[in-house]
Amino acid sequence: MSSLTSFSFLFKKNFLNYFRVHEFNRGSCSVFRAVSSVMCASRVSLGLLRRVLSCFPGDVSLSLAYGSGVLAQRGSKSGNNILDFLLAVNEPTSWHVQNLKMNPRHYSCVRIMGPQWIAKIQLNYGASVYFNTLVPCEGRLMKYGVISTEDLLDDLLHWKTLYVSGRLHKPVRILRQQDGEGRLHTALQVNLRSAMTAALLTLPESFSEEQLFTTIAGLSYTGDFRMVVGEDRSKVENIVHPNLEEFRRLYAQFLHESPYVVYQPSQGRLELDKSADTQFTQLLALPTHLQQQLTNLVDPPGRNRDVEEVLLQISQDPECGLWVRKGISTIVKRSSLSQSMKGIVTAGPVKAIRYSAQKVKKMWKGFLTSRR
Repeated sequence: MSSLTSFSFLFKKNFLNYFRVHEFNRGSCSVFRAVSSVMCASRVSLGLLRRVLSCFPGDVSLSLAYGSGVLAQRGSKSGNNILDFLLAVNEPTSWHVQNLKMNPRHYSCVRIMGPQWIAKIQLNYGASVYFNTLVPCEGRLMKYGVISTEDLLDDLLHWKTLYVSGRLHKPVRILRQQDGEGRLHTALQVNLRSAMTAALLTLPESFSEEQLFTTIAGLSYTGDFRMVVGEDRSKVENIVHPNLEEFRRLYAQFLHESPYVVYQPSQGRLELDKSADTQFTQLLALPTHLQQQLTNLVDPPGRNRDVEEVLLQISQDPECGLWVRKGISTIVKRSSLSQSMKGIVTAGPVKAIRYSAQKVKKMWKGFLTSRR
């Protein structure tokens, strides 16, 4: 971008900022308020979700519900959909000890190995999440994943696996958050800002709100083998389309604060400074694990250049966005495959087959719908 173009962009940015102060003050919101507001669009009652939550041990730092059983998705009816939960716990072994006493039938035959082995499987394999699936509760089927608070923080801040942090790029329903030091609240905000930054690096100079939110929602599916076999190909669009307002609430504050974006909510359009300097600044703001993946992709073995030097090179490359997508794909491909293999063990073969069959059925239904 030329100096004249950059000046024009900054002038337009500041000019619009002056006239939208009132609009921003009315529309801006904290991450917690934004996520909580999704409750208005929820498909199930808060009472039902809290009753389900009461079935688990109480040592939970963060609990949330997500997925098509909880939030609206285009082409999906909630009545038969599984309720998806995520529980972050401070002490995984102690939590599984209590949960095995309260809910032994939630576990597959792995339970005979005891809580210490279950915690080891959770912490050391896949994406550091332990799922119990197809569990009947309150007249519905549910699936719940257990992750340690420290592993959750690591993924939110650094995108180690993008398995849980990717789910939190999208609207969810937070049910409980015990965060005395504010670490979770901060990490949740950092994760959203990182998602916006990564998406902006892959987009052109001008685009729509829906393009932005579709790109953000699609980050955690980039490289996921389940999008080839097991997931509806239009899954990302089905998530974004009925939840545009919730995406706006999640990301409006960050878009307004960004010095590189002209955001016009009334028109649903955005303009972006795509200069090499801007892209370098954005690359430096990406999570550290993604930066390392980009370095590994660009640098041949044995060269061992500084990460900042490699990111500077990428920022000047016309294919900068493609490099970012490749880096994300590398992370997602590894974690999605290893977590799925782990799921066969933790769910047991019978439940794994049933769950996979439901996924393939949804994929086939989505394919037939798209052909009409």
